[in-house]
Amino acid sequence: MNFGEEQLGSTGNKAVVYFNKYRNLYQYYLDQTTPHVRYRWGGLAGLLSLFYLRIVLSRGWYVVCYSLSIYLLNQFLAFLTPKFDMSLQQDEQNNELESGDMAEEFRPFIRRLPEFKFWENSTRATILSMFLTCFTILDVPVFWPILLMYFIVLCGLTMRRQIKHMIKYKYVPLDIGKKKYKSSHN
Repeated sequence: MNFGEEQLGSTGNKAVVYFNKYRNLYQYYLDQTTPHVRYRWGGLAGLLSLFYLRIVLSRGWYVVCYSLSIYLLNQFLAFLTPKFDMSLQQDEQNNELESGDMAEEFRPFIRRLPEFKFWENSTRATILSMFLTCFTILDVPVFWPILLMYFIVLCGLTMRRQIKHMIKYKYVPLDIGKKKYKSSHN
């Protein structure tokens, strides 16, 4: 008796068994992609290129494109944002300084949205958006330059606010410019 038949006997619902089987298979392949960061992001860049090429060539689905872009911007901001409120940590440091306890504690940067979840959510959203462009009912006629300008303004304002927050609380969420140490073993 295999795993699927055992579950079928206990639950009595084939749909649940097949759903669990494919969910486990999906999770297995997802786990296999975890160490391949460059290939994952390269694949996402390729998917996004195909999606935006479809939008440009078809001259439609601008609302779907705008929605995906806003979602990706939101994901990117969550990726750049620390998990814990920096102002509370700064208040704790100020209290330690006032009390005379000046022990410098290393606090690593922990993201609100981890890199893998950022990639997974972005890939899912891109695939869903590509699927949505198959339906003409979702091709709402809009004047796309307004959506583009609104997105650019929104992106500029939110990134400016995020950069100010990074400067105020002195953290760098990306590995760009950080010191890299090499192993002394040759």
